[in-house]
Amino acid sequence: LFGFCFFHAVVQDRRKFGPIGWNIPYGFTPEDLAVCRQQLMEFTNKYVQIPYKVLNFLGANINYGGRVTDDKDKLLISTILQTYICPEAVEQRQEYKYSTSGLYFAPEASSIEEIVEYIRTMPLYPMPEAFGLHDNCNITCAQNEAMKLLTGMQSMVAAGGGGEGGKSADDVMDETAASVQERLPHPYPLDECEERFPTLYEESMNTVVKQECLRYNKLLWAMDKSLKDFRKAIKGLIVMTADLEECGKSMFVNDVPEMWSKKGPLSLKPLSSWFLDIIARCQFFQSWFDLGRTPPVHWISGIFFPQAFFTGAMQNFARKYGEEIDLLSYGQKI
Repeated sequence: LFGFCFFHAVVQDRRKFGPIGWNIPYGFTPEDLAVCRQQLMEFTNKYVQIPYKVLNFLGANINYGGRVTDDKDKLLISTILQTYICPEAVEQRQEYKYSTSGLYFAPEASSIEEIVEYIRTMPLYPMPEAFGLHDNCNITCAQNEAMKLLTGMQSMVAAGGGGEGGKSADDVMDETAASVQERLPHPYPLDECEERFPTLYEESMNTVVKQECLRYNKLLWAMDKSLKDFRKAIKGLIVMTADLEECGKSMFVNDVPEMWSKKGPLSLKPLSSWFLDIIARCQFFQSWFDLGRTPPVHWISGIFFPQAFFTGAMQNFARKYGEEIDLLSYGQKI
């Protein structure tokens, strides 16, 4: 029972380490532990020999594992549970340690008070080795905490108003929206793009540039619509929705609005740098569009989905020289 409780605490606290702990942060609940406890009582009372395999399967694949969707996380949670639910934990008792430090084990106690007293002796801030992780994982945890702190400070700034003689928050947000709207690139004409870059067997880059233009068009359309609606809403012409309000708050603190970042390329830049990057990316594809063919030099980091570009380049080479694409790879000379 102590092993299941310790396992529950471990899988919960691994979430604070981000993707190092779990690829997807799962919402495990006390009800998962309660079901495991009931099953443990049922099997120990019914069978002479404890069915460890059954307990591990039910706990890792059904009770807790029912929430796990990533295949790597499924393998991980099964491995973690086997550390605490195993014959060695019962046979060796306190000699069996849950971690390399030896601080964590199932105590030999005859009452709940003794178990609680042992739990109080545990470190208040456990090291990553208690969760089966490397000590460097503390760096990720500290970065996440610092980011949450800074985000909270930004939200407090956004909630404040302008001082005497200064601009109000509404004025700043409206000016920022107007500045972005004035410099926003025009969407690409997809019908002309289809004419200039038809789908050809010998030129896969035509498909790549059309897909890229469509992706950036979706971003530009979303930005244009949200900016127009926000400027109308801040003047009281239309209703200020929650999404538009969050968009304005993000612009006020020089952060990229979530409705834009979802449709845009992955980036950690603030709004000012992010928007300049979007302009540069659109100029690159505009030059590609104006040229009417694949340019001799490509800006790899300016491509929305570079994997498609690399695949298209290999397809062109394989079809031109009659090679098998599965045998091709990229190399660099430094």
